[in-house]
Amino acid sequence: MRHLDVPARAAATPPGHPARPRAALPALCLTQITGWGIVYYAFPVLNPEITAATGWSPAATTAAFSLALLVSAAAGIRIGRVLDARGPRTVMTAGSVLGTLSLVVVATAPNVPVFTVGWLLAGLAMAATFYQPAFAALTRWWAPDHVRALTVVTLAGGLASTVFAPLTALLVEHLGWRQTYLVLAAVLAAVTVPAHALALRGPWPPAPPATAAGAGATGASLARSRPFLLLAVALTLSAFALYAVVVTLVPLLLERGYSTTQAAWALGLGGLGQTLGRTLYAALARGVPPAARAALLIGLGGATTAAFALLGGPYPLLAVLAVVAGAVRGNLTLLQATAVTDRWGTAHYGRLSALLAAPATTASALAPFAGTALAGPLGGYPALFAVLALVSVTAALFAHRTAVPHRSHP
Repeated sequence: MRHLDVPARAAATPPGHPARPRAALPALCLTQITGWGIVYYAFPVLNPEITAATGWSPAATTAAFSLALLVSAAAGIRIGRVLDARGPRTVMTAGSVLGTLSLVVVATAPNVPVFTVGWLLAGLAMAATFYQPAFAALTRWWAPDHVRALTVVTLAGGLASTVFAPLTALLVEHLGWRQTYLVLAAVLAAVTVPAHALALRGPWPPAPPATAAGAGATGASLARSRPFLLLAVALTLSAFALYAVVVTLVPLLLERGYSTTQAAWALGLGGLGQTLGRTLYAALARGVPPAARAALLIGLGGATTAAFALLGGPYPLLAVLAVVAGAVRGNLTLLQATAVTDRWGTAHYGRLSALLAAPATTASALAPFAGTALAGPLGGYPALFAVLALVSVTAALFAHRTAVPHRSHP
């Protein structure tokens, strides 16, 4: 597999750059697979068992999980500032410990309120351990080759559901949901706490000079600039549309007469496309300017959504479309990871990327409820997908206007 050679190429430290921790990239690949797989992807597998065993409402348990995503979005802004100043080691190690504690609370919760508290703690852990802090670490340590490093980590992260969804299903079959969460908490602690504590010990490089577009500007002033605000709107609208599509793809196909197995395979093929698509991003980043790249990828997301709205079959065509849609989603993850550095450099990366991620994460948390709720009044899932395609097209128009002016210097 050729992409496994990338860490070695990316590990070379540029002249004048403080030595980066060579173990950081493989460690973050491992911890992203484990963290996403256990804290995020285990829940949809376990939730049917949770509600069946406890009698709790599926709406209540799903709301607790969605609250975790909202907490993650809000907490990420403050965590981004800490990352800019101090680096990732303390933040990500503490987040791993908190993630373990949160799953223990979830596993032992006697009622829905305590279950919800566990997920609120998990939201803080997500903010401290998921993609945003990992991206901040790699962007500072691996510059100017950070796109390669980011690609490697997101390729690894894409395997989280592939590894942990089947493992979680196997465990719950034999242990029940509470014991399964306790086992997963132990795995999370054993893998992520030492990996973050030991592998992220390199010196934190000082913030490099801002790009011409960001020269002389503070993080606060850049966050209030027109390109940044338009970018935030574009990414938020895009996140809402794409996450709603992911959640409602199975109901769309069921409504059109396909079996549950066929619908599940289409969703799974989207995950495969997501991983494959990320291998193409570096070439796209080299050849297409940031604003045009954002508009292109978000627009392609809208095009695939419109195709789902219009095409009822045959199934092989829908399967191919699912792979293409997944490839677009995979590229959009990297688009968000590089949006700040492409326009303003790395000086305020942690704070600015967290400010971009907060509304997008909030939109992705609300999308499952909103998408399902809108399908009825709109007359079905094809009409919903048509509306979501329009949302993506609108987002692409905003994205096209996010180019930043470059100042000349004497």
